[in-house]
Amino acid sequence: MRCADARGAPNNEPETMNTEPNLKVNTNRAPRTENGERHRFPLLHAIVDVDVSARAGWTPLDLARAYLDGGARFLQIRAKRLASGPFLELCDGIVGMAVPYTASVIVNDRADLAVMARAAGVHVGQEDLLPQEARRLIGPSGIVGVSTHTVAQLAAAVREPISYLAVGPVFGTATKDTGYSAVGLELVSMAARLAGAIPVVAIGGITIDTAESVLEAGATSVAVIGDLLAEGNPQRRVAAYLQRFAGG
Repeated sequence: MRCADARGAPNNEPETMNTEPNLKVNTNRAPRTENGERHRFPLLHAIVDVDVSARAGWTPLDLARAYLDGGARFLQIRAKRLASGPFLELCDGIVGMAVPYTASVIVNDRADLAVMARAAGVHVGQEDLLPQEARRLIGPSGIVGVSTHTVAQLAAAVREPISYLAVGPVFGTATKDTGYSAVGLELVSMAARLAGAIPVVAIGGITIDTAESVLEAGATSVAVIGDLLAEGNPQRRVAAYLQRFAGG
Protein backbone atom coordinates (compact mmCIF):
# COMPACT_ATOMS: atom_id res chain seq x y z
CA MET A 1 0.00 0.00 0.00
CA ARG A 2 0.89 3.52 -0.33
CA CYS A 3 2.26 5.60 2.49
CA ALA A 4 2.38 9.38 2.79
CA ASP A 5 5.96 9.61 1.53
CA ALA A 6 5.35 7.43 -1.55
CA ARG A 7 2.44 9.20 -3.23
CA GLY A 8 4.39 10.78 -6.07
CA ALA A 9 4.90 9.37 -9.53
CA PRO A 10 6.93 6.18 -9.70
CA ASN A 11 10.67 6.70 -9.66
CA ASN A 12 12.38 4.25 -11.96
CA GLU A 13 15.89 5.29 -11.03
CA PRO A 14 17.91 2.67 -9.16
CA GLU A 15 17.54 2.89 -5.40
CA THR A 16 20.41 2.13 -3.07
CA MET A 17 19.71 -0.98 -1.04
CA ASN A 18 20.00 -0.79 2.72
CA THR A 19 21.91 -3.89 3.76
CA GLU A 20 22.62 -3.04 7.38
CA PRO A 21 23.88 -6.09 9.29
CA ASN A 22 21.25 -5.81 12.01
CA LEU A 23 18.51 -6.88 9.58
CA LYS A 24 17.57 -10.49 10.27
CA VAL A 25 16.75 -12.80 7.41
CA ASN A 26 13.17 -14.05 7.53
CA THR A 27 13.28 -17.81 8.01
CA ASN A 28 9.51 -18.14 8.55
CA ARG A 29 7.45 -19.12 5.53
CA ALA A 30 4.22 -17.89 7.17
CA PRO A 31 3.12 -15.81 10.16
CA ARG A 32 2.28 -17.49 13.43
CA THR A 33 -0.93 -17.44 15.40
CA GLU A 34 -0.97 -16.46 19.05
CA ASN A 35 -0.46 -20.07 20.13
CA GLY A 36 2.61 -20.39 17.92
CA GLU A 37 1.09 -22.36 15.06
CA ARG A 38 1.87 -21.23 11.55
CA HIS A 39 -0.81 -19.99 9.18
CA ARG A 40 -0.68 -21.82 5.89
CA PHE A 41 0.21 -19.61 2.96
CA PRO A 42 0.19 -21.12 -0.56
CA LEU A 43 3.29 -21.14 -2.74
CA LEU A 44 1.27 -20.17 -5.80
CA HIS A 45 -1.03 -17.17 -6.22
CA ALA A 46 -2.96 -17.70 -9.46
CA ILE A 47 -4.15 -14.36 -10.81
CA VAL A 48 -7.31 -14.28 -12.91
CA ASP A 49 -6.77 -11.15 -15.01
CA VAL A 50 -9.83 -10.34 -17.10
CA ASP A 51 -7.90 -8.69 -19.94
CA VAL A 52 -5.16 -11.33 -20.10
CA SER A 53 -7.68 -14.18 -20.01
CA ALA A 54 -9.70 -12.60 -22.84
CA ARG A 55 -6.60 -12.31 -25.02
CA ALA A 56 -5.92 -15.99 -24.41
CA GLY A 57 -9.49 -16.96 -25.31
CA TRP A 58 -10.71 -17.73 -21.80
CA THR A 59 -13.61 -16.34 -19.81
CA PRO A 60 -12.57 -15.38 -16.27
CA LEU A 61 -14.93 -17.94 -14.76
CA ASP A 62 -13.63 -20.77 -16.92
CA LEU A 63 -10.06 -19.76 -16.17
CA ALA A 64 -10.72 -19.66 -12.43
CA ARG A 65 -12.24 -23.14 -12.66
CA ALA A 66 -9.19 -24.43 -14.54
CA TYR A 67 -6.86 -23.00 -11.89
CA LEU A 68 -8.87 -24.57 -9.09
CA ASP A 69 -9.03 -27.93 -10.88
CA GLY A 70 -5.26 -27.74 -11.33
CA GLY A 71 -4.78 -27.38 -7.58
CA ALA A 72 -4.56 -23.62 -7.02
CA ARG A 73 -5.96 -22.65 -3.63
CA PHE A 74 -5.34 -18.91 -3.71
CA LEU A 75 -6.83 -16.81 -6.50
CA GLN A 76 -6.72 -13.08 -7.12
CA ILE A 77 -9.31 -11.45 -9.39
CA ARG A 78 -7.94 -8.54 -11.41
CA ALA A 79 -10.16 -6.41 -13.66
CA LYS A 80 -8.70 -2.96 -14.21
CA ARG A 81 -11.26 -1.85 -16.81
CA LEU A 82 -14.40 -3.69 -15.72
CA ALA A 83 -17.32 -1.64 -14.41
CA SER A 84 -18.37 -2.16 -10.81
CA GLY A 85 -21.54 -4.13 -11.55
CA PRO A 86 -19.97 -6.77 -13.81
CA PHE A 87 -16.90 -6.85 -11.56
CA LEU A 88 -19.06 -7.66 -8.53
CA GLU A 89 -20.90 -10.33 -10.50
CA LEU A 90 -17.58 -11.89 -11.45
CA CYS A 91 -16.37 -11.79 -7.85
CA ASP A 92 -19.58 -13.44 -6.66
CA GLY A 93 -19.15 -16.19 -9.23
CA ILE A 94 -15.52 -16.99 -8.47
CA VAL A 95 -15.92 -16.75 -4.68
CA GLY A 96 -18.85 -19.15 -4.83
CA MET A 97 -16.97 -21.46 -7.18
CA ALA A 98 -14.01 -21.63 -4.81
CA VAL A 99 -15.99 -22.81 -1.78
CA PRO A 100 -15.95 -26.56 -2.54
CA TYR A 101 -12.21 -26.34 -3.14
CA THR A 102 -11.64 -24.57 0.21
CA ALA A 103 -9.73 -21.96 -1.79
CA SER A 104 -9.21 -18.32 -0.87
CA VAL A 105 -10.18 -15.59 -3.30
CA ILE A 106 -9.05 -11.98 -3.03
CA VAL A 107 -9.99 -8.99 -5.17
CA ASN A 108 -7.50 -6.60 -6.73
CA ASP A 109 -7.96 -2.92 -5.83
CA ARG A 110 -11.63 -3.02 -4.81
CA ALA A 111 -12.06 -3.59 -1.09
CA ASP A 112 -15.73 -2.62 -1.37
CA LEU A 113 -16.44 -5.38 -3.89
CA ALA A 114 -14.40 -7.86 -1.83
CA VAL A 115 -16.66 -7.18 1.15
CA MET A 116 -19.86 -7.43 -0.88
CA ALA A 117 -18.76 -10.69 -2.53
CA ARG A 118 -17.54 -12.10 0.79
CA ALA A 119 -14.10 -12.65 -0.64
CA ALA A 120 -11.21 -13.53 1.66
CA GLY A 121 -9.62 -10.14 1.19
CA VAL A 122 -8.16 -7.50 -1.10
CA HIS A 123 -4.89 -6.67 -2.79
CA VAL A 124 -4.05 -2.99 -3.14
CA GLY A 125 -1.37 -1.10 -5.00
CA GLN A 126 0.51 2.13 -4.54
CA GLU A 127 -2.32 4.12 -6.12
CA ASP A 128 -5.15 2.51 -4.16
CA LEU A 129 -6.51 2.63 -0.63
CA LEU A 130 -4.11 3.11 2.24
CA PRO A 131 -3.47 -0.10 4.19
CA GLN A 132 -5.37 0.99 7.27
CA GLU A 133 -8.36 2.00 5.11
CA ALA A 134 -8.44 -1.38 3.40
CA ARG A 135 -8.11 -3.11 6.77
CA ARG A 136 -11.00 -1.09 8.17
CA LEU A 137 -13.23 -2.28 5.33
CA ILE A 138 -12.04 -5.89 5.21
CA GLY A 139 -11.95 -6.43 8.97
CA PRO A 140 -9.33 -7.84 11.33
CA SER A 141 -9.42 -11.40 9.99
CA GLY A 142 -9.47 -10.59 6.28
CA ILE A 143 -6.48 -10.67 3.94
CA VAL A 144 -4.91 -7.35 2.99
CA GLY A 145 -2.01 -7.53 0.55
CA VAL A 146 -0.04 -4.60 -0.81
CA SER A 147 2.23 -4.03 -3.80
CA THR A 148 5.72 -2.64 -3.28
CA HIS A 149 8.44 -1.76 -5.76
CA THR A 150 11.18 0.01 -3.78
CA VAL A 151 12.98 -0.33 -0.47
CA ALA A 152 11.17 2.74 0.86
CA GLN A 153 7.79 1.24 0.03
CA LEU A 154 8.80 -2.05 1.65
CA ALA A 155 9.88 -0.31 4.83
CA ALA A 156 6.60 1.58 5.00
CA ALA A 157 4.45 -1.47 4.21
CA VAL A 158 5.79 -3.65 7.01
CA ARG A 159 4.56 -1.07 9.53
CA GLU A 160 1.02 -1.28 8.20
CA PRO A 161 -1.82 -3.72 9.10
CA ILE A 162 -1.18 -6.05 6.15
CA SER A 163 -1.41 -9.82 5.75
CA TYR A 164 1.31 -10.05 3.10
CA LEU A 165 3.41 -7.77 0.96
CA ALA A 166 4.00 -8.21 -2.73
CA VAL A 167 7.25 -7.18 -4.39
CA GLY A 168 7.93 -6.72 -8.07
CA PRO A 169 8.07 -6.77 -10.94
CA VAL A 170 10.85 -9.27 -10.29
CA PHE A 171 11.50 -9.76 -14.00
CA GLY A 172 10.36 -7.89 -17.07
CA THR A 173 6.66 -8.40 -17.79
CA ALA A 174 4.11 -7.27 -20.34
CA THR A 175 1.01 -8.48 -18.49
CA LYS A 176 1.06 -5.99 -15.62
CA ASP A 177 2.14 -2.40 -16.18
CA THR A 178 3.35 -1.11 -12.82
CA GLY A 179 5.35 1.84 -14.11
CA TYR A 180 8.44 0.37 -12.47
CA SER A 181 11.44 -1.40 -13.95
CA ALA A 182 12.25 -4.98 -13.01
CA VAL A 183 13.53 -5.09 -9.41
CA GLY A 184 15.33 -8.44 -9.61
CA LEU A 185 15.95 -11.06 -6.95
CA GLU A 186 17.90 -8.61 -4.81
CA LEU A 187 14.77 -6.72 -3.81
CA VAL A 188 12.98 -10.00 -3.11
CA SER A 189 15.73 -10.87 -0.64
CA MET A 190 15.54 -7.42 0.90
CA ALA A 191 11.78 -7.78 1.27
CA ALA A 192 12.24 -11.09 3.07
CA ARG A 193 14.68 -9.47 5.50
CA LEU A 194 12.44 -6.49 6.21
CA ALA A 195 9.20 -8.47 6.39
CA GLY A 196 10.03 -10.67 9.36
CA ALA A 197 7.05 -13.03 9.73
CA ILE A 198 4.97 -11.23 7.09
CA PRO A 199 4.69 -13.39 3.96
CA VAL A 200 6.38 -12.03 0.83
CA VAL A 201 4.71 -12.62 -2.52
CA ALA A 202 6.89 -12.06 -5.57
CA ILE A 203 5.29 -11.06 -8.86
CA GLY A 204 6.25 -10.02 -12.35
CA GLY A 205 7.55 -12.08 -15.24
CA ILE A 206 7.85 -15.25 -13.15
CA THR A 207 7.75 -18.54 -15.03
CA ILE A 208 7.79 -22.17 -14.03
CA ASP A 209 11.54 -22.20 -14.71
CA THR A 210 12.34 -19.13 -12.58
CA ALA A 211 9.87 -19.64 -9.71
CA GLU A 212 12.25 -21.78 -7.69
CA SER A 213 14.98 -19.14 -7.77
CA VAL A 214 12.46 -16.56 -6.56
CA LEU A 215 11.47 -18.73 -3.61
CA GLU A 216 15.13 -19.38 -2.85
CA ALA A 217 15.68 -15.60 -2.78
CA GLY A 218 13.28 -15.43 0.15
CA ALA A 219 9.77 -15.18 -1.26
CA THR A 220 7.01 -17.08 0.51
CA SER A 221 4.94 -17.34 -2.66
CA VAL A 222 4.94 -16.45 -6.33
CA ALA A 223 2.06 -14.70 -8.07
CA VAL A 224 1.70 -15.62 -11.73
CA ILE A 225 -0.47 -14.28 -14.53
CA GLY A 226 0.81 -14.87 -18.05
CA ASP A 227 2.85 -18.03 -17.61
CA LEU A 228 -0.16 -19.96 -16.35
CA LEU A 229 -1.59 -19.48 -19.85
CA ALA A 230 1.66 -20.10 -21.71
CA GLU A 231 0.83 -23.58 -22.99
CA GLY A 232 -2.91 -23.19 -23.50
CA ASN A 233 -3.84 -25.56 -20.68
CA PRO A 234 -3.95 -23.57 -17.41
CA GLN A 235 -5.18 -26.52 -15.37
CA ARG A 236 -2.18 -28.59 -16.37
CA ARG A 237 0.14 -25.60 -15.98
CA VAL A 238 -0.97 -24.99 -12.38
CA ALA A 239 -0.51 -28.68 -11.62
CA ALA A 240 2.98 -28.51 -13.13
CA TYR A 241 3.88 -25.58 -10.86
CA LEU A 242 2.69 -27.42 -7.80
CA GLN A 243 4.54 -30.58 -8.83
CA ARG A 244 7.71 -28.53 -9.34
CA PHE A 245 7.31 -26.98 -5.90
CA ALA A 246 6.89 -30.43 -4.41
CA GLY A 247 10.18 -31.51 -5.95
CA GLY A 248 8.62 -33.58 -8.69
